[in-house]
Amino acid sequence: MAKKHYLSATFADGYVKTIGAVSTPFTHMWRIVAILANGKTEVFWGHTKSLAEAKRKRAPAEEGAKMRGWQRYDFEIAELVADDR
Repeated sequence: MAKKHYLSATFADGYVKTIGAVSTPFTHMWRIVAILANGKTEVFWGHTKSLAEAKRKRAPAEEGAKMRGWQRYDFEIAELVADDR
C-alpha cells in the first residue's frame, strides 16, 4: 500500500489549503474565486499532477465564466508541498 501524505498549497493572498491523506503524487492546486452576477463569491478548487495540467484549467474557467454569467473571476495556481503530520 502506498504511503499517504497531506499536501498544502499557499496562495498569493496567504490562504493555505490542505488536502489529504492522498497517495497520488499531486503537485499543484488551482483555485477560481468567482464573483457571481448577484455579487456573491464562490470558490472552486482542484488539484493536478503537473503545472502544465493546472495551466490547462484556465481555458475551461473562461468558458465557465461566460456560461455562468460571472461578473469576474481570478484563477490561481499554487504548488503543493508535503505537510506530513
